[in-house]
Amino acid sequence: MSGLKGFTVPRTPEGRSSLVPYPPWHYVGTFLVVDYWADPEKAVSFLPEGLDPHPDPGRCALVVADWQSCSEGGGELVDPSRSQYKEFFIVVNALLDGEEVTTCAYIWVDRDFALTRGWVQGFPKKLGSIWVTRSFGLGGPADPGMEPGARFGATCAAYERRMAQTTVTLQRPSQGGPFHNAPPIVNVRHFPRLAAGRHDDPAVHELVRARSRDRAISEIWEGSATLDFFGAPHEEHDALAPVKVGKGYRFTFAYTVDDLETVKDLR
Repeated sequence: MSGLKGFTVPRTPEGRSSLVPYPPWHYVGTFLVVDYWADPEKAVSFLPEGLDPHPDPGRCALVVADWQSCSEGGGELVDPSRSQYKEFFIVVNALLDGEEVTTCAYIWVDRDFALTRGWVQGFPKKLGSIWVTRSFGLGGPADPGMEPGARFGATCAAYERRMAQTTVTLQRPSQGGPFHNAPPIVNVRHFPRLAAGRHDDPAVHELVRARSRDRAISEIWEGSATLDFFGAPHEEHDALAPVKVGKGYRFTFAYTVDDLETVKDLR
């Protein structure tokens, strides 16, 4: 190997230019989560090889996160354009050898480093424009706070088209938290070949399970929710549109990632 350094491209003599730095990666973010059900047959059609349908096959969740992240040393925190980003994603419930899991069918993110870091982990990230209501802990007309009646919303757009929108109106502290995104997440890392005749023979095609450590979570609040998906010529996410909407939740969550489990090579 040459003297070039770095975890991802671009690899350079000193290794400082990589789009994604070496792990560990530390995350903290506020979440809106909506438990919902899609058409069961359509939800099952999004499951990758190696996963079986859940006994309740339409179970899905919409997750919106307003993130701050950093690598070891935390230098990104004082250069916030490299640490802050938002994402909007859909998970489908499934079974892996009889164990309840989730898989990420769709995800949009608004920063390139988060997009690339997601691909490394098996998240099928695309670029989008995501906005979500914030709370600053003071209350008042511009701050919904964490109290009964507080209203939060989020939107996602891509290629100048709105993909989805959601609202959550808090009612009470939650005893159980969200259910549909609670199981472990299992995704597919897929990197194709460009060589002629091998476009359907990927260099990497493997089922992976996300691993994290040093988790911390705030009090969770729950309430009623709305969720709407909108079609677009270049997307299929609206096949996972809700046929029934459950509760919505808001909370803050933190963890660290420096590992990934390969469950099965799918090539």
